[in-house]
Amino acid sequence: MVSYKELGLVNSRELFKKAIEGKYAIPAFNFNNMEQMQAIIQACVEESSPVILQVSSGARKYANQTLLRYMAQGAVEYAKELGKLIPIVLHLDHGDSFELCKSCIEYGFSSVMIDGSHFSYDENVALTRKVVEYAHQYDVTVEGELGVLAGIEDDVVAAAHIYTQPEEVEDFVSKTGVDSLAISIGTSHGANKFKPEQCTRNADGVLVPPPLRFDILEAIEKRIPGFPIVLHGSSSVPQQYVETINKYGGKLKDAIGIPEEELRHASQSAVCKINIDSDGRLAMTAAVREVFATSPEKFDPRQYLGPAREELKKLYRHKVVNVLGSAGKA
Repeated sequence: MVSYKELGLVNSRELFKKAIEGKYAIPAFNFNNMEQMQAIIQACVEESSPVILQVSSGARKYANQTLLRYMAQGAVEYAKELGKLIPIVLHLDHGDSFELCKSCIEYGFSSVMIDGSHFSYDENVALTRKVVEYAHQYDVTVEGELGVLAGIEDDVVAAAHIYTQPEEVEDFVSKTGVDSLAISIGTSHGANKFKPEQCTRNADGVLVPPPLRFDILEAIEKRIPGFPIVLHGSSSVPQQYVETINKYGGKLKDAIGIPEEELRHASQSAVCKINIDSDGRLAMTAAVREVFATSPEKFDPRQYLGPAREELKKLYRHKVVNVLGSAGKA
């Protein structure tokens, strides 16, 4: 077993406390490969932001659990090399079993999510409590989930929203002992978060998704004041990336995300962790497609992954500064 502390990582407990007090959110960026990790660390070092490196079960299969551990350790050393020791969390995103969470803890993760939202309430409580009891032995923080987000992301698939019921949160937090709680207030996984018929058009003819249910968030905050809340499925799906992808041969239809001003509003509440994955995928794919289309003679991966990394860094810096408010909080 490898302790995350040996790798130079931290858990999320103190980061969340400071974020709630400071009215900002910690960026939780998913990564699968070296270029994504480099872009995340470069952006967060340059903006002096704490960061959560997120790994889904699909990413763990893709990249290999051992390599991911050393990449996380490398991220800590890379930040130092770039001139700043920023707090870095290695977090399992959407763990679906006790065994997966246990394995991640043994491989050096400092935080895990156990998503029992697809089970009955009592089964969710029991599974989450089991993970918490194991994780807390090693000072690893645990995120639970109440409610279901629609959409598709790796192995997570749901056809419709099930909003979090505020009357359940006190009981869930008390019985499970979780350190943070992911809730459902209208965010959604993937790049196609909403169907056009669910949206309205603004004066410029742009599709605007239904607003987030801040009334549910406020009701939850009243029941568990000061408790760390997490938003999943919070990519804004920048339309310039969608347009670039489609311009150079892509086929993204009706890709609509969460307005950034709503995420900024959420980050000033008890929402202290906001997950962003699809935006990174879009930025990277747009940059790669543009190189392939405009410079077809190029075949060195560095010639297209390099520009993709730069576009990712640009995106992440924007999120940290203008959306999450975590710049300068490292």
